[in-house]
Amino acid sequence: MPALKERPKPFVLPEFCKGCGRCISACPKHCISMGTEINPQTGLTPVVLDLEHCNGCGLCIDACPEPYGLQQTPADADYELQDPAKLFGDRMTDAPEPVDIPNEIIPLQKMEPLVLKGNYAASVGALLAGCRHFFGYPITPSTEGAELMAKLLPHLDGMFLQAVSEVAAVNMMYGCGGAGMRCLTFTSSPGFSLMLEGISYMIGAEVPAVFMNVMRGGPGLGNIAPEQADIKLCCRGLGHGNTHAIVLTPSTPQEMLDLTILAFDLAFKYRNPVVIASDGYLGQMTGKVSLPESMVKPGIPKWGVWGDHDHRRNLISSIYLSEADLETWNIHLNEKYEAMKVEQRADLYMCDDAEVVLVACTTPSRMAKGAVQALRAKGIKAGLFRPITVWPFPIEKFKTVLPNAKRIVVVEASNGQLEDELKLALANARVCDYPEIEHVRHFGGVLPQLEEIVTKVVAGQEVTV
Repeated sequence: MPALKERPKPFVLPEFCKGCGRCISACPKHCISMGTEINPQTGLTPVVLDLEHCNGCGLCIDACPEPYGLQQTPADADYELQDPAKLFGDRMTDAPEPVDIPNEIIPLQKMEPLVLKGNYAASVGALLAGCRHFFGYPITPSTEGAELMAKLLPHLDGMFLQAVSEVAAVNMMYGCGGAGMRCLTFTSSPGFSLMLEGISYMIGAEVPAVFMNVMRGGPGLGNIAPEQADIKLCCRGLGHGNTHAIVLTPSTPQEMLDLTILAFDLAFKYRNPVVIASDGYLGQMTGKVSLPESMVKPGIPKWGVWGDHDHRRNLISSIYLSEADLETWNIHLNEKYEAMKVEQRADLYMCDDAEVVLVACTTPSRMAKGAVQALRAKGIKAGLFRPITVWPFPIEKFKTVLPNAKRIVVVEASNGQLEDELKLALANARVCDYPEIEHVRHFGGVLPQLEEIVTKVVAGQEVTV
């Protein structure tokens, strides 16, 4: 009678083991225990086998929910563990290397200016930039932008989708942007906070999109009045990890339109989200808006996961389980952030000979501009430096106003968040010789007023004299 052949015994592929423990309870011989070492490729702790008493019953394999977590080795096989990345072989596709399908620029007929509130102007700008997809959740004071997109997109072969939450909306944007399509959301401060995890994923996976944050009072639920207390969040807190995005700060309805168009150009130029930091007054403010001479019919970038045969090779992901691979990817992102610094933008008003330089953005910059005019009428050489990008902060242009500056006054509706960006930019640029920075600040939806800016400057001038 021939001897019974020993049944094959199991082995573990650590990269596929979740450490769920089902195999432990299934083993009648108690040959399996929970491991103590974390697998660096998964961040999970795989089980450990002690096969001295194993009878090869296979119950552990039946209990394993992963198709490659536990496997049987033939009794006569000298098996070597394989690299999981090679288990499935090369990707099966005969698709060619994808190529860019370029945008088309379509001329527009000249027409008279429109009178639009800021949120509407931004929506029109998005449509002219080729955006045909909107994902969002209503939140005051940004909702009018979403409402206009809901009215217009169905007539333009577009799609408006009100998500169940801001968390859902940002993940829909991840999918749309990953396909190479232009998409937009309107939100406000609490909603923007909920989107930050998804923004980090999009930055990590190099997915473009435009986020319109119509800032309101906080912290917490706060109120629906304007504030600038999200500057820190936009510039330094875009979700977990090493994240940055260009942050644009309009100050008029015209700039709401123009900078939204620019935002889409920059998002696809750098394959990165772009944030537009508006505020509650600017979103509701009505003004004269002129349309551009052309609009964009977007193409398909070669990296887009479009879903057709030609783009079958593409993959969008922010997962790098190897520490070395993730560090390499972060180095790539850092190099991209450095390249973004050429996008510094600022508007200088009467700064050529300014001895008192006011620094302000969004709605407070309008009060500061009026204060400059009032101060000039009093014989005080004042000027306004208005950053249009708060990240990257336009430090190169700011350095041009320093030779004549005797005073710098930051006007803002937050507790020094704009001032912190200015100071950090000065420090990074190794600029040490500048006047002590003063400020006019308000919080909670209260904005600095023209009269108090003038009073601050005049009082300081008298002290200086």
